Amino acid sequence: MSPSTRRPTRQQAAVTARLGEIEDFTSAQDLHARMRGAGESVGLATVYRTLTALAAAGEVDVLRTDDGEAAYRMCSTGHHHHLVCRDCGRTVEVEGPTVEQWTERVAAEHGFRDVAHTLEIFGTCSDH
Repeated sequence: MSPSTRRPTRQQAAVTARLGEIEDFTSAQDLHARMRGAGESVGLATVYRTLTALAAAGEVDVLRTDDGEAAYRMCSTGHHHHLVCRDCGRTVEVEGPTVEQWTERVAAEHGFRDVAHTLEIFGTCSDH
C-alpha cells in the first residue's frame, strides 16, 4: 500500500508478503488458495481488494492472461515489459528501448502526449 494510505491490516500485509514470495504472475484465486493452504486466515475479497490497491499504487504489475483473467506480481521499479510462458506462467522482465521509441514517435505523429503503455509478449518457454 502506498504511504499515503492507512496502515494495512494483518490480512493485507499477509497478502503483500505472500505475493512477494512468488516469482511469476498469479491470480487472486491462486494466491488465496496458497494462503489458505498455508493456514492463513484471509478472505478472497480481501485478496482482491489488496491486489487492486497495490496495482493502483503501482506496487504490482497486472497483466491479462490469454483467457482474460487478471494476474499479479510484485515488480521491480522502472518501466519494463514481460515475456510470459502460456504453459507454466514463467515471466521474464525485459526492457524495450525500441518499443519506447516507437511509442513516442507514433504518439507524436498523432498529436498525443503524456502517453503510457504496457506490453506483454506471450509464448512458450524452453521448458515446455
